[in-house]
Amino acid sequence: MNNTKRIEQLEQLAATKKSIVDEIAKVIVGQEKVINQVLVALFANGHCLVEGVPGLAKTMMISTLAKALNLTFSRIQFTPDLMPSDITGTDILAENKSDGKRYFEYIKGPIFANIILADEINRTPPKTQSALLQAMQEYQVTAGNRTYQLQQPFLVLATQNPIEQEGTYPLPEAQLDRFMFNLNITYPSYEEEKQIAIKTGISGLDSINPILSADAIIEMQKMILSLPVSDHVLDYGVKMARLTRPNQDDAPDFIKKWVSWGAGPRASQYLILAAKTKAALENRPTPSEEDIRSVARIVLQHRVLVSFAAEAEGVKSTTVIDKIIEHVEG
Repeated sequence: MNNTKRIEQLEQLAATKKSIVDEIAKVIVGQEKVINQVLVALFANGHCLVEGVPGLAKTMMISTLAKALNLTFSRIQFTPDLMPSDITGTDILAENKSDGKRYFEYIKGPIFANIILADEINRTPPKTQSALLQAMQEYQVTAGNRTYQLQQPFLVLATQNPIEQEGTYPLPEAQLDRFMFNLNITYPSYEEEKQIAIKTGISGLDSINPILSADAIIEMQKMILSLPVSDHVLDYGVKMARLTRPNQDDAPDFIKKWVSWGAGPRASQYLILAAKTKAALENRPTPSEEDIRSVARIVLQHRVLVSFAAEAEGVKSTTVIDKIIEHVEG
């Protein structure tokens, strides 16, 4: 790809991102940081685990994003009695009206959409969780002896409620690793909450105009993959991921004390890819170390398992990651 074409594509991507954010802002007040992080995940072709208390417009934000991108959207409410077939679909016995012969017909489940909101994924048993996680990993669904490809682009945003833990089935670390980002949605500010009350209770919600097609998103994802990364930025990202592992000979003392299990190689991949995507969305052809630092928390926090000693001291995975950034900088 020649430089002129790449410059044009980056300018188009940055302009498109601004248009998407502006459209979402017609409905969603605030949450700019989370919206930008979700867009990074989308164009990096990764999935997100979203944590936030009820009532913070997670569903509305994600459905609005789907409308702005002209993509299909499905919301799946995870409950203890949800079965894998409720997600992936199932074969039903049908009858041919012309000759009366019976045959099995596959009825697709809600997983067959571009953007999936998996609401409260930790409320359903591991067997059902795995049906979604397999689709995330392989971009396909197997029913009987047939395999069905999922539509591209395919983005899963799974939510967890941090305040209600009774009757839940927390995702194991190996399954958490399939999510590119772990995002946290927080309460709006006073002014934002005031605007929410005005928009929903007085002025009403504006209609959303579609900005981008599925094919255009796929082309932009391919373009981002082709962007170069300098050796020092690559080394910086890999070093940061490796520093989370307490069994490394050169692991700092605070890692050996506070971390039971560190991030795997997928963390290095996602740090670099997320940094590239963030740079591209900001009309920059190559990422910097600052881009790595800006995505470090959301890439690493669900991949770092803190020790009992850390829990006793009130140390969280985000604390460990912040200290790793300081260590790398020092």
